[in-house]
Amino acid sequence: MSAKRMAGGSRRRRATTRKAPRTRPARTARARAAPGRARTAKSRRLDQKLRDDVIHLLRGRGAHVTFERAVETMPAELQGAKPAGMPYSPWQQLEHLRRAQRDILDYVRDPNYVEKAWPDDYWPEAAPPSPQAWADAVRAFEADRQAFIDLVADPTTDLLSRVPHDPKGPTILHEALLAADHNAYHLGQLLVLRRALGAWTDE
Repeated sequence: MSAKRMAGGSRRRRATTRKAPRTRPARTARARAAPGRARTAKSRRLDQKLRDDVIHLLRGRGAHVTFERAVETMPAELQGAKPAGMPYSPWQQLEHLRRAQRDILDYVRDPNYVEKAWPDDYWPEAAPPSPQAWADAVRAFEADRQAFIDLVADPTTDLLSRVPHDPKGPTILHEALLAADHNAYHLGQLLVLRRALGAWTDE
């Protein structure tokens, strides 16, 4: 037998052993649930922050003059007055604020909502119809604004869902922001009118 054959015959294959794969320790049910709880807690915090910010806007605080400040101590004799070159009176701005906010609120929560006619249903005559009309409009506006705030603050209100009876319409969040934006715009116009009539001070 040749040396080559002998060498080949005596060659042994090295036994190879495969290492068992490392296994992670089993996670407890509590450990598995922890990320889910963390995401849920974060979502709740973000949801509450969103609601708080919208409510802040509806109340008109921060950089905007508040509704209460804008309508207080308005002389009765100037409520229906139009400054030179201005198309509206303070009363028209206030009553338009009330009507528009109520219209948006009704649209969001009333399944039988009927769209109003523009502009007749949104703008009144220049002068208030009675000596008590200004105060009545102020109270009605504040009550409707509080109803909107309560709606936004309610955790069962899905702000990102569409208006329930209008599946192709905007979200509830959109309508709440629309109300806040519209209020801020017309409160600014009311202040311009009051300044022009000499019925406003910055104090």
